[in-house]
Amino acid sequence: MPRLLTVAQILPEMHSGGVEKGTLEVARALVEAGHRSIVISAGGRMVEALQGAGSEHIAMPVGRKGPTTLALIPKLRTLLRDNQVNVLHARSRVPAWLSVLALKRFGPQRPAFLTTVHGLYSVNRFSKVMTRGDRVVCVSQTVQQYVLANYPDVEPSRLELIYRGVEPTDYSPSFEADADWVREFRQQYQLGSAPLILLPGRLTRLKGHMDFLKVMEGLQAAGSPAIGLIVGGEDPRRAGYAQELREAVERSPNVVMTGHRTDLREIMSISSVVLSLSNKPESFGRTVLEALSLGTPVIGYDHGGVGEILGHLFPEGRVPVGDIASLVETLRAQLNSAEAVSITPNTLFTLNQMLAQTLKLYDSVGRAQ
Repeated sequence: MPRLLTVAQILPEMHSGGVEKGTLEVARALVEAGHRSIVISAGGRMVEALQGAGSEHIAMPVGRKGPTTLALIPKLRTLLRDNQVNVLHARSRVPAWLSVLALKRFGPQRPAFLTTVHGLYSVNRFSKVMTRGDRVVCVSQTVQQYVLANYPDVEPSRLELIYRGVEPTDYSPSFEADADWVREFRQQYQLGSAPLILLPGRLTRLKGHMDFLKVMEGLQAAGSPAIGLIVGGEDPRRAGYAQELREAVERSPNVVMTGHRTDLREIMSISSVVLSLSNKPESFGRTVLEALSLGTPVIGYDHGGVGEILGHLFPEGRVPVGDIASLVETLRAQLNSAEAVSITPNTLFTLNQMLAQTLKLYDSVGRAQ
């Protein structure tokens, strides 16, 4: 019988986002496999779902930057010892630093230490902590190449490529949003029957909202009727940018902001096209994968993880970074096409594959302790 493990994932919070969703998925898989799952974070709206699936949540402000955070090191070390944690998995930089310091002089029962490089972090000593895991999980080839290029002292054998994945039963071309939901959603935002162009993501400058407004202006000027949807919650740390964006949207009659929504899958399924316009390369691009898995075409800037996913599943959706004219042209062609979109079936980025690889890695490093 395989050895049962106690695995602790540590990250800043459990509000929303791809990192948090992946943490929840892994936690659920651990419990289903009979392991003990602990998540350490400052909390958030996803804690209820986490605990409902059988994991334990320990509230601790491990994402807070500043010298006072160092006071958490003894508490974290005691927590790991008292709970006999076999594997500690850090998913963000501040929690990773706390973990490294807590594991110092830990003794023979030291947990295996894993990190996941979820982002293309700035290259410095602070970020380098994400390469200090006994194993370093890279969520895409883009990330793997970034780590090797910027931290040449990292042994390639410690890097584990584990793509993020989606559940095919939740995200498939056969999915259809409930008719009542569709009617209510269109009525709520006065969308009529116009084609919908979706830009999902938190309200941060990185996501390319201003480019999106230019694209929608270009569509309108070209006589292509469509409504642009900006779907995403406001980042409290970037309230100034959110206000700037709202004011810009008010000057754009064919763009609607919805704020945070929990029904993004349904919105993607009824959208004619999803756009991905991050002005800096991203490590992966979960919403791109989800939309393509639903059969909704995605047009995005050809760099980072987004370009990687599009290259595998929908190459014609790739557009040079910042090329608004090409975006408008490609989008118009997509809207005017009478042919069904041909998207390569997703066999590479599946949730089951991601979970199987992750649990296999936990088992491997946990047994070595």
